[in-house]
Amino acid sequence: MKRILVLGAGGQIARQAIKMLADRDDVAMTLFLRNASKLDGPAPTNARTIEADVVDAAKLREALVNQDIVYANLAGDVDVQAAAIVAAMKDVGVLKLIFVTSLGIYDEVPGKFGEWNRNEIGSYLPPYRRAADLIEASGLDYAILRPAWLTDDDEVDYETTRSDEPFKGTEVSRKSVAALIVELIGVRGDFDGRRNLGVNKPNTDGDRPAFL
Repeated sequence: MKRILVLGAGGQIARQAIKMLADRDDVAMTLFLRNASKLDGPAPTNARTIEADVVDAAKLREALVNQDIVYANLAGDVDVQAAAIVAAMKDVGVLKLIFVTSLGIYDEVPGKFGEWNRNEIGSYLPPYRRAADLIEASGLDYAILRPAWLTDDDEVDYETTRSDEPFKGTEVSRKSVAALIVELIGVRGDFDGRRNLGVNKPNTDGDRPAFL
């Protein structure tokens, strides 16, 4: 049985991952979010719901008890949230974390797309970079994901790059990122952590995402 705490469970990628893990008898989920109405209907039979903010240290520590893996998919002050998560995980003794950030935090996106990406979202990236740096220095067993621009395409088609490699492609489906998260959770095996991965759909290179 894998026990998974999903932080930011109402997000679009998180909802896809929850669907993939729903009703499995080898998984128990805790869905942690500020407003349960953001879930796609009632929680699955293998999940319980906690309405709270991740910066509420007491609620977060309570939710972490007996968990195996934390998956965080957050927005806003992600560096502040990451600091709160790391501190609570260390307090409780949970060591495995999957954390979604953004492409471009290492200026790893090459060419005209990299220039376009910096112009579009560069000012939003510093908190994501600080969050990633904090997690990498935490001593936790982590997987940091840096997805390309996100689509709602109903497909699973992705490839990954390391943080020291040029980013590939321009876009990827939310469903693909969710599928990678489920793979990283390692329901059928051990969690393979301390990875920092860019995520894109193959053969989507260009000056900007095709849907824009």
